[in-house]
Amino acid sequence: MRCTFGGRSIIPDIAVFKWDNIVFTVAGEVADNFENPPDWTIEILSPEQKPNKVIGNILHCLKYGTRLGWLLDSDDSSILVFESGKQPILFQGEDILLVLPEIELTLTPNQVFQWLKMSDG
Repeated sequence: MRCTFGGRSIIPDIAVFKWDNIVFTVAGEVADNFENPPDWTIEILSPEQKPNKVIGNILHCLKYGTRLGWLLDSDDSSILVFESGKQPILFQGEDILLVLPEIELTLTPNQVFQWLKMSDG
């Protein structure tokens, strides 16, 4: 899904929107292009990506209204969490991650990275 705001378009790996912020087409489907930032943006750093470019996308989102951003780095199984107006915080292992307050969810980096592993079963 493309998000266009603040003079740029970004395509987050995962974009989370509050129900009230979801744009629907006339046919009742979720639009492919949103003209507002996600409430929570999640980026998974790929080996070929430059970290500062990805962090720049998260910071752009925060500047225009995103409340929470995650940068997942599989090299060290860490998640750098960005909140609007605050210093980023690095989470590893069994640290309890920050999520949007209206979402009842308790996650750790270990759990998130376990989801990203390929397994036989």
